[in-house]
Amino acid sequence: MKMRFFKIILLTILVSLTGGIVFADKSSTSIEAPPIVQRGSEIVIKIQVNHKGNNFLHYTNWLRVLVNQKEVARWEFSSGNRPEGEIFTREIKLKVTEDLEITAEANCNRHGSAGPTTFKISVKD
Repeated sequence: MKMRFFKIILLTILVSLTGGIVFADKSSTSIEAPPIVQRGSEIVIKIQVNHKGNNFLHYTNWLRVLVNQKEVARWEFSSGNRPEGEIFTREIKLKVTEDLEITAEANCNRHGSAGPTTFKISVKD
């Protein structure tokens, strides 16, 4: 009985110290933006990153945003400068003069990326 209790306490401490790393996954992104915009308008693009188990050993270490295959934003994270949570958002503003293909990708320092997310924006005159 004492041994079983000890194992349960040990497991609880281990999960607490690792910040849930047992349930960790790859970093993934989603993009929120208007699908159609007026030429010349300025828009805000929101990139949401999801990553379970963020802690000092295991975290999203970068996020990048490409517009028409050119990098327009990049955030670097480290063990001492981690994202603010398992789910976090970054925003960029763009003036739209042509159709856009937005690509966002984030990476976990241990498990990698779930792959890029793409969103298309069409311009109307």
